[in-house]
Amino acid sequence: MKIVVLSDTHIPVAAKDLPTQVYDALKDAELIIHAGDMISYDFYKKLQGFAEVKAVHGNMDEPQMQKKLPSKQIINVGKFSIGLIHGWGSPSGLLNIVEKEFANENPDIIIFGHSHQPINMHKKNTIFFNPGSPTDKIFANVHTYGIITITNGLKAEIVKIS
Repeated sequence: MKIVVLSDTHIPVAAKDLPTQVYDALKDAELIIHAGDMISYDFYKKLQGFAEVKAVHGNMDEPQMQKKLPSKQIINVGKFSIGLIHGWGSPSGLLNIVEKEFANENPDIIIFGHSHQPINMHKKNTIFFNPGSPTDKIFANVHTYGIITITNGLKAEIVKIS
């Protein structure tokens, strides 16, 4: 299964749309996970045209998005559990915040956003994964998104937009 992971797209504020490279990746996605700060409902509906979308709201999302989407959720894909949250606070303390939020659930992977800084690291038995932002480099020096591949195992990778 191919999952495209996005966060902090900030459409239409940071950019009018996603880069073509991201849309190319979405063409064969079986699931899209968005870790918040989509901003607009119209963009959410556009993503749904590619595959099922699982998403949480972020601090910058329109009120309609904040009402529609949860702040946190667990997604089960096969034998794997995915924790999804946007995050808040300083980027330097973000990893601790999201880890505490899922302390009772112990998911296989925790996907989060907020900092715009791509992260793909293992801590204990959990992957911490922030896909970065494909449209906004306010706290990062590169545009990125993520791909998770689930076969017998779970593989997460950060993709730089060229």
